[in-house]
Amino acid sequence: MKLDDLSGKCAVVTGAARGIGAATAALLERCGAQVARLDLEPGEGAIACDVADEAQVERAFAEALARLGRLDILVNNAGIAVRKTAFEISAAEWDRVLAVNLRGVFLCSRVAAREMRKTGGGSIVNLASIMGFSGGLFPNPAYQASKGGVVNLTRALALELAPYDIRVNAVAPTFVRTDLTAPVFANPEVLREVMRHTPLGRLPEPEDIAAAVVFLAGPAARCITGATLPVDSGFLAR
Repeated sequence: MKLDDLSGKCAVVTGAARGIGAATAALLERCGAQVARLDLEPGEGAIACDVADEAQVERAFAEALARLGRLDILVNNAGIAVRKTAFEISAAEWDRVLAVNLRGVFLCSRVAAREMRKTGGGSIVNLASIMGFSGGLFPNPAYQASKGGVVNLTRALALELAPYDIRVNAVAPTFVRTDLTAPVFANPEVLREVMRHTPLGRLPEPEDIAAAVVFLAGPAARCITGATLPVDSGFLAR
């Protein structure tokens, strides 16, 4: 068994237009999978979808299945952040973060699992965060709450879907250079604080997160479910 061979597999990646999602979709294809890309602002060939909207999720997955023919892998990557304190964030902003980051994972996973159980199983990989295990370095309560929810939703779905041979896991990145973390990397003082909590002295690139996602999605992880794998350069070991 070639552990990185995904030939014949079909995958959907949400939030695939840039950053970790784009890197993951590209690596899945290099490993032999066919990939349908979903994004709120899709580029050429991608499918438009707001993962927080149930009707849009149903429509987008129907289009993806029409292209792919089946579904073996789902990567729930779409996510947003509103970096405001508990005193500053509005209820509407809070609701939007939870809707995209947590409700979206649930809605997409449910649709994907419905298809996977018809064909004998599959793999779902969610994008959590080190903030799902930590109060964080900076005030970001909506994001931290949403990612904590993703960690435990991953466990809950892993147990529920195991009888259908559907594995559910997550990857928990530290700060990665993407559009989402641009404010962190643009502020030298903030970046110094991040690096002070990074024992390896280097932060992962999107391709490092993609490698962990593809590992969990593939045959090398066939006996792994309900796990969240940190890719954090040692952040959580402190």
